[in-house]
Amino acid sequence: MGRVLGIDYGEKRLGLAISDETQTVASGLEIYERRSPERDLQHLREVVERYGVERVVLGLPLNLDGSQGFKAREALAFKAQLESALDVPVELVDERLTTQEAERVLLEADLSRRRRKEVRDRLAAVLILQRYLDARRRARSGPDPRWAKSS
Repeated sequence: MGRVLGIDYGEKRLGLAISDETQTVASGLEIYERRSPERDLQHLREVVERYGVERVVLGLPLNLDGSQGFKAREALAFKAQLESALDVPVELVDERLTTQEAERVLLEADLSRRRRKEVRDRLAAVLILQRYLDARRRARSGPDPRWAKSS
């Protein structure tokens, strides 16, 4: 089983996270400072090859009401670029509130503002990827029998 790469899409930076080989646990990989579309895609091709990635998960920043705003449309355009540049499937994951959740976790860890900024995008990518891995695991295993209704 190959690894899954999680991406928190941003205009200036990409937060990257990687799964373990069993696709159970997400770990922060890096924060990539964007340069140009060509260089960004080349870097991601290298990451996919280096880590044996079989699937990419891209956060889709929907509005709180579920609609697609400007940022979501940018992420969808980036997904199309990834699909044409990488030889692996690219899936979208609703990332609503992951950046805020990452910020909350970092505040609780009492990190300085500068340090939070350095880590936030990578942590958001970890949250996006872990959400995806957990959902896939639940879907494969079916409903929890402890919560089954009795007749």
